[in-house]
Amino acid sequence: MKLNNENVKETIDNAKALLAKEKNISPALRSVIQLLLVFMEVMLNRLSLNSKNSSKSPSSDPNRKKSSTRKKTNKKPGGQPGRIGKQLKPVSDPDQVEHLTLNKRKLPRDRYTEAGFEARQVIDFDVSICVTEYRAQILIGSDGKRYVAPFPAFVKRPIQYGPKAKACSVYMSQFQLIPYARIIDYFSEQVGLNVSQGSIFNFNKEAYDALENFEAIAKSKLIESPCIHADETGVNINGKRLWLHTACNDKWTHFYPHAKRGCDAMNAIGILPSFAGVLCHDHWKPYYQYACKHALCNAHHLRELEWSATEDNQVWAKEMKCFLSQLNQQVDAAGGKLSVKQLNECRKAYKALLAKAQIECPLPDVSEKNKRGRPKKSKSRNLLERFIDFEDDVLRFTENIHVPFTNNQGENDLRMTKVQQKISGCFRSEQGALIFCRVRAYLISCRKHGVEATEALETLFKGELPDFVSD
Repeated sequence: MKLNNENVKETIDNAKALLAKEKNISPALRSVIQLLLVFMEVMLNRLSLNSKNSSKSPSSDPNRKKSSTRKKTNKKPGGQPGRIGKQLKPVSDPDQVEHLTLNKRKLPRDRYTEAGFEARQVIDFDVSICVTEYRAQILIGSDGKRYVAPFPAFVKRPIQYGPKAKACSVYMSQFQLIPYARIIDYFSEQVGLNVSQGSIFNFNKEAYDALENFEAIAKSKLIESPCIHADETGVNINGKRLWLHTACNDKWTHFYPHAKRGCDAMNAIGILPSFAGVLCHDHWKPYYQYACKHALCNAHHLRELEWSATEDNQVWAKEMKCFLSQLNQQVDAAGGKLSVKQLNECRKAYKALLAKAQIECPLPDVSEKNKRGRPKKSKSRNLLERFIDFEDDVLRFTENIHVPFTNNQGENDLRMTKVQQKISGCFRSEQGALIFCRVRAYLISCRKHGVEATEALETLFKGELPDFVSD
């Protein structure tokens, strides 16, 4: 890293060398100087990290410049020729027709003949309360026995909210992440319905209870999947730090909050202990406690390689980044899996690149006898050893059509959790976190199967589940 055209790392290394040669410094002063140098290294490493060379979000970048990667073209702004837009189209059977007539008295004196009409349509919607009263017939037999016609399964009380009202409430709170107070305002001002916070919570709790079977099915589907993604992120639940875990693929999603980040949580969730496919993750070490095959996220690798290339001046890192990017394109062009010949060439090129890297980024010098413990490895060296030790996991995407280049599926499924945290700050209770996880996982899974969130919730509150759940 450079500050004012000065190589800070080189300056710190020179300071360490001078300090080691200096014999007339007291032990106390030497310790203080060493501590300051370590502190400077830590802080400089943090300053050098951004969204392009680490897992930090773009919003955390200092003095972030909003730039576009789109190349300039000669095309005019707006929709291009051949584009299928979402413009309004007239309907053939409007719900109502308003006939507009001319006042002939205000027209010039003349004889006029009817020539048809000019039509214009206004598309609008009306949000209003609709009360449906179910009247169940009662019959009494000659023996005095009373028979009552059955009510629909979701009609359980003398007066209650309907599936649409419940679905709308849960949709806004769990899918659009709108706070309860604003949902109450919406119902009051737009619909004319006075709903309490307690009612909104009860709607969410009802959805949570109704989805117990769905959650069991989703977990079994993930266990049977050839490849799943795993990730975790920190959440605040009533002032306590907990971890929200996800296991997912392109069809199913499962969320679960737990006090632990590692194997205790994963064992409690119950997916990974029984999973025998390929687990895609970001190299969090507890994942390697499970006997399945593993695939590492190469999006993380590309960012770490970028840091090594720019901040540590590692040529091999730049070459490896280029190699992985081109390899990903090659796999896509091959339909998701390389041929045996291509795989052999890929492995050969990979090993040759790492052999060069070993020369450029060697192990730390262990000749100094006065230093205690194992010599400290640089970030670049640690990254290189990961590429060496986990070669199969880095390149798993080249030989298995089910394994992607990145762990983006897991990160994308978790993303809205961070949005929820930004809006609300935290979950008020563990119960609220559990409700969010189960309902959110259901809605994401529905969307992956082509079922919209509103339809999925209305179906749920009618006592049913979408067809794909039972397939």
